[in-house]
Amino acid sequence: MPLSVLSALARLDIDPWREASELARLPRDTATQRLASLIAELPDWPSLHMDPGAIAARLIALLPRVTRSNIPSRETLLSGGAVTNSRAVIYMILINVIVTIFMLGAQWIAASRQPPAQNNAQAPASTVVFPPLPPPNSGQ
Repeated sequence: MPLSVLSALARLDIDPWREASELARLPRDTATQRLASLIAELPDWPSLHMDPGAIAARLIALLPRVTRSNIPSRETLLSGGAVTNSRAVIYMILINVIVTIFMLGAQWIAASRQPPAQNNAQAPASTVVFPPLPPPNSGQ
């Protein structure tokens, strides 16, 4: 009965997704050796009659290669290269502060140019005032 990679790693109590991720990050030769040693550890391996190195090489060739990230490592950030990056961050913060101050100033100027609200002593809008009625005609 053929054995899948998933079931083989499960028999070894290894998370297949994590193992694949780690193998993809390793150089091909190192990843092949590691996977071959895992295959050789399988309890039913002698009955399979196959070379673990050849199986591992074919499987490692199927893994996507993980490229190095453009995100700098902690060591890079703490070294001299971080000075340039920190200057750029400070520059961007300074620009944001200047723009915010400018916008607040523009709002203050716009608010100060509006005429003040008039406070007339008029009846509230909900009150209805009727004109006085004419006097009744006495002759009719």
